[in-house]
Amino acid sequence: MTIKGVLFDFSGTLFRVESTESWLRAVLTDARLALPEPELLRTAEALERAGALPGGAFPVEPPTGEPGELWAVRDRSAEHHRAAYTGLSRRVTLPDPALHDALYDRHMTPPAWSPYPDAAEVLAALRERGVAIGVVSNIGWDLRPIFRAHGLDPYVGAYVLSYEHGIQKPDPRLFAIACEALGVDARDTLMVGDDRRADGGAAALGCGVHFVDHLPAAERPDGLRPVLDLIG
Repeated sequence: MTIKGVLFDFSGTLFRVESTESWLRAVLTDARLALPEPELLRTAEALERAGALPGGAFPVEPPTGEPGELWAVRDRSAEHHRAAYTGLSRRVTLPDPALHDALYDRHMTPPAWSPYPDAAEVLAALRERGVAIGVVSNIGWDLRPIFRAHGLDPYVGAYVLSYEHGIQKPDPRLFAIACEALGVDARDTLMVGDDRRADGGAAALGCGVHFVDHLPAAERPDGLRPVLDLIG
């Protein structure tokens, strides 16, 4: 098939969030608070085990009961997303309770994210070939400023974000919205993501699907380049 449009996931596909340790250090610095190094490292590890960093590791112990119900729909609204992740953060004791919201706010800033090394190259090559590009993300906040800050926004023709539509991947409706926004048929579209369940939902529409590994940026320097080989 000839690919006329490519949809990309955000976190773990085009961008990678900073480490939990970097995330915590930045917020403590902004708050002018300090922890002894061993305590800081223990706290960062506890936050990672809790799954408190959006875009980072999933909780080692997933929430149950009402928190679990919120976790399941966290990407359907900004309110759900903040409540779910700050709820996980509050499993960990921090020197100031205000830091839980500060951590959440930090993860929405451009310095918290790095594009994968080959992201700009691949997006530019697709645009040069006349391929329409969209971003489809399960998320609870506006990621467009991240793309603008890192110079990738000019390549993107449409952003379809779960919280803006009240629909989460793998629901095929989210991918259908993206295809319509780009003016491409789903059967002529490739979805690129790192989550086989969520991103694999595009296959129900007839989209092709290609998966990449969710790794630190330095460990995946050219994971997106195979996409160019899939374009007819």
